[in-house]
Amino acid sequence: MRKITKISILVAVVLVSGLIAAMIPRNGQDPAFHQFADSRHWLGIQNFGNVMSNLPFLAIGAWGFIELQSRGLPKSVWVSFAVLFSGILLTGFGSAYYHWAPNNDRLIFDRMPMTVVFMSALVVSIGQWVDQRASSWLLGPLVGLGIASVLWWYHTELLGVGDLRLYWWVQFFPMVGIPLILILFGRWDNLQGVTALVWVVLWYAVAKGLEALDVQIFHWTGFVSGHTLKHLAAAVSAGYLIVMFKRRYVLESGTTGQRNFSNPDASMLEA
Repeated sequence: MRKITKISILVAVVLVSGLIAAMIPRNGQDPAFHQFADSRHWLGIQNFGNVMSNLPFLAIGAWGFIELQSRGLPKSVWVSFAVLFSGILLTGFGSAYYHWAPNNDRLIFDRMPMTVVFMSALVVSIGQWVDQRASSWLLGPLVGLGIASVLWWYHTELLGVGDLRLYWWVQFFPMVGIPLILILFGRWDNLQGVTALVWVVLWYAVAKGLEALDVQIFHWTGFVSGHTLKHLAAAVSAGYLIVMFKRRYVLESGTTGQRNFSNPDASMLEA
């Protein structure tokens, strides 16, 4: 299949998914969202489990920057991964801040860093398997769109007509777009980074399932909630982004894997 055909399929999926999101009835944030199963306080920390389970994001974000600083990478690649690892790091702070005293005003600090991770992960995938130059152009607009989706939701909540549709699209499209990119553009004769990215998606799906079972899991276990486990599963997902980075750019000897760059000079319209 020609590359332009594959890109057309990807663009079509973007447009169709955006149209579907726009057709969904407008919905605001349910106040019950802030009522988590485990609200226990410990060591002076409110909602201890949901706050402290964000620590792995801080460790994984720091790990990403350690790996990034030790590699000699082209500027465009370095910036994309720096934004990604910053998003992971800030998710740890933002989510802990929100869960200390959950409400809409704090929720924006939880959601904005997450959208940075969602969109920059999508951009990194485009750079790895589609076109590096295109990913450089898309980084700012897509990360900006993610942040804008949270600000738009918060603005509409203040107006009394909350609208989460754009945020939902930002959150869920990468979980469709990334596998589609791998199917269309992944080189299955060279699996460096591909399997790690598959685990990113799978662990995030597990995290969303745990989130939906917050109360049930807390009742079953009696000591840990689904939302706390959701943070840990999402952190594992983020960790696989670092694994993907190492496998794509680092040779077994531990040196920079320049041979692994995915056509950084190729044109998106190349056959």
